[in-house]
Amino acid sequence: MSDISKNSVTIEAPINGVAETLSDLAGYPSWSTAIKSVEVLEKDSLGRATKAKISIDAGVMKDRVILDYDWSSAPVEITFSLDDADLLTEMTGAYKLKDNGDDTTTVEYELTVALSMPVPAMMRQKAERATIDLALNQLKTKLEG
Repeated sequence: MSDISKNSVTIEAPINGVAETLSDLAGYPSWSTAIKSVEVLEKDSLGRATKAKISIDAGVMKDRVILDYDWSSAPVEITFSLDDADLLTEMTGAYKLKDNGDDTTTVEYELTVALSMPVPAMMRQKAERATIDLALNQLKTKLEG
């Protein structure tokens, strides 16, 4: 398994608002430039996507993936793992949310990917970090306006 890339940001929004935005997978293309489309394939009893087909274009990481989502620790942690993809052989990640007690939330995003073709670890980690930073910055912009 590859090393986990991660970063965090503090967002001026309560934890439930952040979790609600992250649970609306179909809405991701409206605020995340790396997510081109989302098709929710399965939902849980609360209407949250448990399986989704996602078209990703994050620079060097371009793929159509099917991800499985685990909401069992929500709202403090939302995890996903790869079910199927065209190029990726691994994609696991987590959004970890911490309520700061002042209507702000610290969001840590962890991501690990592996490709079916050989890519130097340094290049893969750089792409992971760029993807994480972009996602966190765009989530912050979406929630703070």
